[in-house]
Amino acid sequence: MRIVPFIIGTVITIALVFALNKKWGSIPPIGKFLSPQQGFWQNAEAADCDRNENLSFKSLQGKVSVYLDDRLVPHVFAENNEDAYFVQGYLHAKYRLFQMELQTFAAAGRISEHLGNDPRFINFDREQRRSGMVYGAEKALKAFESDPVSKKVCDAYTAGVNAYINSLSESSLPLEYKLLDFKPEPWSNLKIALFLKQMSKTLAGYDNDLQNTLSKPKLSFDDLMQLDKQVPDSLIPIIPKGTAFDAPGITPVKPANADSLYFEKKDTAKVIEYTKPNPINGSNNWAVSGKKTKSGAPIICNDPHLELTFPSVWYEMQITTPEVNVYGVTFPGSPNVIIGFNDNIAWGVTNAQRDVKDYYEIQFKDETRKEYMYNGEWKETEFRIDTIRVRGAADIYDSVAYTVFGPVIYDRTFSKELSRNKAIALRWTAHDESNEGMTFYKLNRAKNYDEYLEAIKTYQTPGQNFVFASKQGDIALWQQGKFPARWYGQGMYLMPGIDSSYQWQGFIPQSENPHAHLDSGFLESANQRPVDSTYPYFIPGNYITPRGITIARKLSRMEGITVDHLKRLQNDYYSVVADGMRNIFLKYVRENDLNDDAKKYLTMVKDWNLYTTPNSTATTVYQTWFDSLKVAIWKDEWQRDSLAMPFPAEETLLEWINKDSAFKYVDNVNTQQKETISDVVTQALQKATPELKKEETARTLEWAKHKDPTIYHLLKTALTPFSKKIHVGGWGNVINAVTDIHNKDNATHGPSWRMIVQLSDSTEAYGVYPGGQDGNPGSKFYDNFVDTWANGKYYPLWLMKENEAKDKRIIGTLTFTNS
Repeated sequence: MRIVPFIIGTVITIALVFALNKKWGSIPPIGKFLSPQQGFWQNAEAADCDRNENLSFKSLQGKVSVYLDDRLVPHVFAENNEDAYFVQGYLHAKYRLFQMELQTFAAAGRISEHLGNDPRFINFDREQRRSGMVYGAEKALKAFESDPVSKKVCDAYTAGVNAYINSLSESSLPLEYKLLDFKPEPWSNLKIALFLKQMSKTLAGYDNDLQNTLSKPKLSFDDLMQLDKQVPDSLIPIIPKGTAFDAPGITPVKPANADSLYFEKKDTAKVIEYTKPNPINGSNNWAVSGKKTKSGAPIICNDPHLELTFPSVWYEMQITTPEVNVYGVTFPGSPNVIIGFNDNIAWGVTNAQRDVKDYYEIQFKDETRKEYMYNGEWKETEFRIDTIRVRGAADIYDSVAYTVFGPVIYDRTFSKELSRNKAIALRWTAHDESNEGMTFYKLNRAKNYDEYLEAIKTYQTPGQNFVFASKQGDIALWQQGKFPARWYGQGMYLMPGIDSSYQWQGFIPQSENPHAHLDSGFLESANQRPVDSTYPYFIPGNYITPRGITIARKLSRMEGITVDHLKRLQNDYYSVVADGMRNIFLKYVRENDLNDDAKKYLTMVKDWNLYTTPNSTATTVYQTWFDSLKVAIWKDEWQRDSLAMPFPAEETLLEWINKDSAFKYVDNVNTQQKETISDVVTQALQKATPELKKEETARTLEWAKHKDPTIYHLLKTALTPFSKKIHVGGWGNVINAVTDIHNKDNATHGPSWRMIVQLSDSTEAYGVYPGGQDGNPGSKFYDNFVDTWANGKYYPLWLMKENEAKDKRIIGTLTFTNS
């Protein structure tokens, strides 16, 4: 009878082996995941682990030494360029491989392939593919590989990434691969292009065409242009007012039928909810000439505002070869330094916010979509058959139609709201052949203004404001990108796509992009409109005005400026919008109509110093009151029936009330009486009061607790234990622009990298980002910069010399050879 328990034991053992090594839904194979030899235990890193390595790769031409400092920043010294980029790729993969792959999976529409059968993932993947992400990346790859220098850089970088991937064992896989139960695939130059296209989409700027189109039955074009103001009254543009602009090199012609077929045509067709650039993606940068600084040397500052994640979007490093010596932050997934400085210059970027995407209504001949109307005849459609692999389910095949305007992003197969033969195609500058990587390759090596200009002038997308300063004493700022030359109003709505009359007629010449080059004063950009109304082109965008006002006002009053002054300015919490809005609140509120609680909150706002500091309770009261006022003024017209427009910007409301306190949107169209500004301001505080009382009871009235800013892992709430709450203030319209997580993205945005560089004879540079160099949650370098960043502190940026290899800051050396 011994055979019976033996058989039972054997069956149970086999069943356990099978169960523990199979992925069940979102649960990883438990046996592998918990294995002492291969599982997640192997990702725990000893605090004193040995960081010295000797590595050999036949593809290297010479020796490369990498010195890791006490913040795990690598200082790369190579005998030639290609070896340096090989090692950059290797290091990016060593510390950020999962991040690199996830970003390219997202760009290529491959999230379902790895995260599973979820309608949200599948719709995201379809939209990515239908918006032409891979199509644009393939065009970019062609540009990369047609330039001999660019190809060598990309080939070397890709070889370095693959060298690390090929070195991985089951036990050394990054933790996320073990959790999701898949292995990294080989890297390619196409993935570099995909990553850059994903950044283009993130920073695409204005993308309100479809929602504007839905507003037509309720909102005229004149109303739209008043409430989506392109030239605000309070504007302090990037390029100083009074700058004389050349006559336009191209004058686009408005179609004769635009009024009837475009401006006045009512179109209420809906599409599925689509992914748009986050309107709070922004940045600050400025350059101050030596004539305003204590040292007599220019100082440059930059803090790009992006989603704050673990790992950070940035990876800090130094690259030194016989022809380059550069320090700054890099994008894991792409070669070169993106923001930084070298021995001669420094540069930084902010987002241009310009509109470079337009949508066209396509008329197919029939449901087959094989032909569409164009210039009076049926034109043959080109098709791209996409296979979307879905983990745990059957593949999905999506047939994407391509037209002269671009890919059809929405049609009957993807948006049931569209009629059988109607579709919407996307025209986007990111579809065009371009090589953004060469801009940064050249910037890394630039020695002066002329070389800076040569580097940026071929940069196309996403549009950026490149700030510059040099040790020669000059400062400059160019808004650079490939921008369509538009007739007035073009691209604000869905455009007719039955002929060529609404297509882009050309691009603004690069020399006419907004720019300034000075030897005194300062230049600054903070996502505001770049020029005043005298600029000869129509340049719609998702502009943000207040931060630029605050920076310009504060810099204009400062003399004898030091690095410490500018550290404080980058961390400044003052709200220029609140300064103006509080005056309106106090002018129009009827205090006698308030109950005791509301009066208490009113007093808090009266006594507030207008700084959105973490512990401020008055900031929460003010913002809750303002949010209540926005609902009272806009919701009755803005978010009813088929119209679901986002509210106009806060500064727009401020300007309108200052200009005309009786402007038409003050009145609530759903009531019989006619409300005044005093009515809505008073009622807004009354309605906010119960919410504020709840916050007081919950002890979350302090601004940081009210916002609850949190840095999440890239997989968001799926890996909540790897997240970190941060005790910071700020808001999107203040210089220290940290926004909260109370939005559908469940994300915190803010200064993703703060950098200050004084270009004195011996460069003095400081920087910090909210994260850490190592993407491994088991490393002490995973999030070790966060508290420094949250407290407004900085690290010195060490542009190391190789003869300093024995410096006490060095904690490890990686030696790469070809033998």
